[in-house]
This record gives sequence, structure tokens and C-alpha cells, in this order.
Amino acid sequence: MPANPFLLAADNSPALLPLLRENPTLASQQDDHGYSLVHAAASYNHLDLLRTLIREFNVDVNLRDEDEETALFVVETVDAARILVEELGADTAITGSDGHTARQKIAEEGDFPDVAEYLQSKETSSNNAQAQHLTNGTNGNTNGPLPLPNGIQISDVSISAVAPAEEEQIEVDSELRRRIEQLAERDDFHSEAGQAELRRLIQDAVADQSWAGRNVRSRQD
Repeated sequence: MPANPFLLAADNSPALLPLLRENPTLASQQDDHGYSLVHAAASYNHLDLLRTLIREFNVDVNLRDEDEETALFVVETVDAARILVEELGADTAITGSDGHTARQKIAEEGDFPDVAEYLQSKETSSNNAQAQHLTNGTNGNTNGPLPLPNGIQISDVSISAVAPAEEEQIEVDSELRRRIEQLAERDDFHSEAGQAELRRLIQDAVADQSWAGRNVRSRQD
């Protein structure tokens, strides 16, 4: 009877890696429920195996099971979570079929509060960095917000709205900055809805401040 790679992964058996090297396609194999070797390694805290699956066998660190949950959802130690996020690039913003992130699910279940606290710290750090990028005009990264309106740039002191044959500087006041930072703290900031709200916020601010700053004169008879 062929060896079951999922059982070997759960036991961290020395027989697993030779088996995978003979047949590398097994490394990304998933069972009928989408459970993978990466899920098993993360869940059972087999850290070296986790690294090997991602680095040597190029298994997707964000491989999802039938509930749309990645290995990050099943970690039970901060070490496993840290390796997934900081070393292997796991995405903390992914949500399962219930709409919860790994941090939200782990916090809700309450079994591993230290893991939930660690993931919360990473989300907060990521959101703060993105808010800073927004106010510094560096919003072009792959995981960042949706593109701003054409001709709009954000700098630390102003929003630049550039139209054909004209250029105007619109001040970024403390209220706009506060609203951007407040939005960045929300759990759904990285979602499509959160990014759409960010885009609307900036568009509205540009429109309001731009029109308010124009020198419009009534027609004289």
C-alpha cells in the first residue's frame, strides 16, 4: 500500500522528503477537502518541513482548502505563524469562506491567543505602513490600494491634481489625513470594499478642495 504523504507530514516522518523528491507533484497534493501538506506542517508545527515545502518544492504558501483557508488559519504557535508570514510570505489579509481572516478566526476560537495577538500586530503594522504610503504618495505596490484618479498624486503636504494645461496644489488637511489613517485601521481595509471607500474618500477630497479653491466670478452685466 503506498505511503500516505499526509500522515507522513503529520508525523514529520523522515520518509516524506525522499518520497517527495521521487515524485515532486505530491508536494502540492490536496485531499478531498483541500487539506495539503503545507496545512499539515503548519498545524503540527513542523517548521523545517514547512520551509522545505515552500522553498524546495515551490508549494504555494497561500494554498487554500475547501473553506478557502490557508495554512495560516491552522497554526497553533507564534513560531509557525512568524515563519509563514515573515519568511515565506503568507498573506494575512486572505479571508476564508466565512469572511474571516486567519487572525479573526483564531481570535474567535480563543485557543491560541498569542497567535491571534501576533497576527494582529502584523495587520496593524501593515495597515500603518500603507497609510503612510498613501500620505507619502507611494501607493503603487502590488498589494496596495486601487489606483487614484488620473492625474492625482498624494504627497506629505498636498494632493496634486493635474489636468490638461493646468496644475494645482490642494492642501491635505489634518482631517483628511485622520480619515485615511482611520480607514487603514479597519479589518476590511485590504478588501475590495475598503479600497473602493479609500478611492472615494480621496476623489471627494480632491473634488471638494479643488472647487473650493477656484476663483469663480459671476458674470457682470
